[in-house]
Amino acid sequence: MERPAKLVIASHNPGKVREIEDLLRPLGIAVVGAAALGLIEPEETGHSFAENAALKARTAAEAAKLPALADDSGLAVAALDGAPGIYSARWAGPAKDFSLAMRKVEEALKGKADRRAKFVAALALAWPDGRCDVFEGEAEGALVWPPRGTKGFGYDPMFVPAGYAITFGEMEPGKKHEMSHRARAFAKLVQAWTA
Repeated sequence: MERPAKLVIASHNPGKVREIEDLLRPLGIAVVGAAALGLIEPEETGHSFAENAALKARTAAEAAKLPALADDSGLAVAALDGAPGIYSARWAGPAKDFSLAMRKVEEALKGKADRRAKFVAALALAWPDGRCDVFEGEAEGALVWPPRGTKGFGYDPMFVPAGYAITFGEMEPGKKHEMSHRARAFAKLVQAWTA
């Protein structure tokens, strides 16, 4: 698969744009966020992370006439049958208040002993001609309460990755990039570029 010289990151989430930009920097790929180009955020009508990522990437690639990389990711909690899942961002409400979203998860877990959870990411790379490839990754762990740390974004302050005692919110970004769901999906994308 060809590697583009410039990519649109099809997200209006500054934390997500920054994280993807960090992952792309060593590859020398220039990036621009969808918000900087004034691109719309399409309604996420897919039934999976992969479908939503592909929808966002295709919309941005068509509008910008550039290859576009979109991520759809979220938290899947075992005791909640995978919720919030593809609705992870929506649990944060219109103001994208993830302290509210984390409280909702904690309230839904009241009385449940199972704290297992995983972050899931689907990265879609779309081209202006409609081609699209999707790469998925997961990070297993458990949830803690109260949330800890300010280094991550979203649900990071309540998620402890397997084998660690600190949350993604307490972890240095470089360490998180070594093991996150997004980094694992990204490694598959890079492997496709170098194959």
